[in-house]
Amino acid sequence: MKLIDAIEEFLIYYSSVRGMSKNSTAAYKNDLLIFLNMPSIKGKNIEDIQENDFRLCISELSKKKRKATSINRFISAVRVLFAYCRKFDYIKINPTTEIKNVKIPKTLPRFMTGVEVDRICEEPKKNPLLWALRDYAIFEMLYSSGCRLSELVNLKIGDFSVDLSSAKVKGKGKKDRIVYFGEDSVNALKSYLLDRKKRFKIETSYDKNDFIFVNQKGTPLTSRGVGFILSKYSSVEGTKRHVNPHAFRHTFATALISSGADVRLVQELLGHSSISTTQRYTHISTEKMIEMYNKSHPHGGNKS
Repeated sequence: MKLIDAIEEFLIYYSSVRGMSKNSTAAYKNDLLIFLNMPSIKGKNIEDIQENDFRLCISELSKKKRKATSINRFISAVRVLFAYCRKFDYIKINPTTEIKNVKIPKTLPRFMTGVEVDRICEEPKKNPLLWALRDYAIFEMLYSSGCRLSELVNLKIGDFSVDLSSAKVKGKGKKDRIVYFGEDSVNALKSYLLDRKKRFKIETSYDKNDFIFVNQKGTPLTSRGVGFILSKYSSVEGTKRHVNPHAFRHTFATALISSGADVRLVQELLGHSSISTTQRYTHISTEKMIEMYNKSHPHGGNKS
């Protein structure tokens, strides 16, 4: 069986039968096309690929200075492909079973300080580069709820409680959870929804299936669209300090942990399947305390 045929069948199966999301399907497709065109793989049928061929692929990616996380995502995609082929008896032996992930250097998530997050949230009001009321609502809701960017852009009117203070989101693994919004973000959302009606001359109530956030043409806003919006406000035209959308989520978690919130509660709010993922933020909190000590204590040793 040709490798390209196996890849196409696999992607159709997992997107239609197994219900894999569009983002996941696109990610798998990207990594599997890289695999298809690797020097040690190109032109081979699926049953002819050996373990060493796969190891050469990983070595090639390392030489190209690909990040460990990218290489591990590539390994995962190829593993799932070969598991699928073994399941349907396209191959007799799975050559990926002994392949281990590469080690990822331990890094702490990047987050914003209180001053920084306040500044970026207020920037649309002070400097309306795009659609100020919408952009302010996006930033406030990301920070207030800690939800993932993909979760935010997929929110619909019907996902919200009557008072807009909470919403049901579908997280990783298609797991539902409730996220919460503070007073500032609720007020920002209400103002944006009213302004949206005026902008598009909507006289009826919103339908429960209407997406919350839309672009200036009225079509659903994408994750890439929010990334563009944030890049505008954090560029030289705005705060002059680049901010990644995910930084709001990290800042949300860090703020809760630093204020003494139970790590299990934070895990639930973030939708982490593993407590170890959430515990990274306890390290950030500790580092912040040490930094404050060094700056504030007479013998802290870090006086300016």
